[in-house]
Amino acid sequence: MDPLSAVLSLLKPRSYTSGGMDMGGDWSIQFGPHDGIKCYAVVSGECWLAVDGASEPVHVSAGDCYLLPSGRRFRMASDLSLPPVDAQTIFRFPLNGAIATYNGGGACFGLGGHFALSGDSSMLLKVLPPIVHLAKESDRAAMRWCLERMMQELRDPQPGGYLIAQQLTYMMLVQALRLHLSEQADGSVGWLFALADKQISAAMSCIHNSSRRPSVLLRWSI
Repeated sequence: MDPLSAVLSLLKPRSYTSGGMDMGGDWSIQFGPHDGIKCYAVVSGECWLAVDGASEPVHVSAGDCYLLPSGRRFRMASDLSLPPVDAQTIFRFPLNGAIATYNGGGACFGLGGHFALSGDSSMLLKVLPPIVHLAKESDRAAMRWCLERMMQELRDPQPGGYLIAQQLTYMMLVQALRLHLSEQADGSVGWLFALADKQISAAMSCIHNSSRRPSVLLRWSI
């Protein structure tokens, strides 16, 4: 098992939910803090995303996907100058595969997923930025497929659904981390970014695989 896979296996996702949001007209929605990780894919339309602690808001449009690993409050809006409405007052959470509509819908439609983690996630999440924006089409397509499949599992539960949802969770997280590593590795420091360097990653894998204590990677501080 490679080092990143070993770290991800410690996160142990314990709950999952997924759904869609269809917004119309002029809108601005505030979402409160959350445990775990949220991910979204914009299917049609466009909007602005602002996360507490992020230096700048991000404009997202059809095809874009993004991950919110910090648990901070965030706002989605057609215009960030509009006063926000609390998401809890207009949507019934968890969506559990349903599609929520606001202002009649039609302007911006997105899929979202939220998974809570029962393992020690602090080591991984603290090295990620407030927003991990997926730009490569290959990564966006994989994320959208995972979210759509998770919605299907929630809408129509089948035997083995828990295991499928768990694997989809890992797939979404790995896709986001791969992109983040490839785009941010230059000049970045830390054990996560070391994995993007082929030589350092190979050395870390050898040390990790030869150790009798699988958690040795957790003590690295490079």
